[in-house]
Amino acid sequence: MFLSLPVVTLAQTTLLVVGDSLSAGYGVTTEVRWVNLLSQRLNAHCGPFQVINASVSGDTSQGGLSRLPALLSKHEPSVVIIELGGNDGLRGINSRAMHDNLQRMVSRAKQAGAAVLLLGVRLPANYGPEFTNAFHQVYYDVSEAESVPLIPFFLKGVALDMSLMQNDGIHPNDKAQPILEENVWAGLGPLLKTLGFSKDGCVQP
Repeated sequence: MFLSLPVVTLAQTTLLVVGDSLSAGYGVTTEVRWVNLLSQRLNAHCGPFQVINASVSGDTSQGGLSRLPALLSKHEPSVVIIELGGNDGLRGINSRAMHDNLQRMVSRAKQAGAAVLLLGVRLPANYGPEFTNAFHQVYYDVSEAESVPLIPFFLKGVALDMSLMQNDGIHPNDKAQPILEENVWAGLGPLLKTLGFSKDGCVQP
């Protein structure tokens, strides 16, 4: 899937995260946010990485799309993690619009020379099966159309465990952050391998 991507040299590796409150770390201690934990892992095991967290609480796929060109130009990332769509769903935004926004984000990141990892989220069942099914399918469709890896449920192992959630029932707490980081690593590790990272501990066994 990623054989055409160039091999990345350690000296130039920047990873950009574009997400909403789940990645911005709403209500979570700065040091234990999953993006910070990921940065620590990368720098300890994969060589020098600059991890830029450009996530904004409350952001939608439209907001991410509007911010992305400037972020790509400024940071010139080798890898982009996109974690958006949750607020689209909670606001009842049409899934077609969300699909178009996410696909354009992925396409623009790839055109800028970055490899992309897409993180999906799920909506509560009370939004109804028709809407939730269409929402969840967006991530699969964008992943397939753009040939990029997908973590279908970024909050796997967290969302249904209230001991890992804040009182609002929406945002993961401090204890959940290592689980989220592991969920992301399950997709990022293999992606890094395709980019030429093979140092012990950097890629999946």
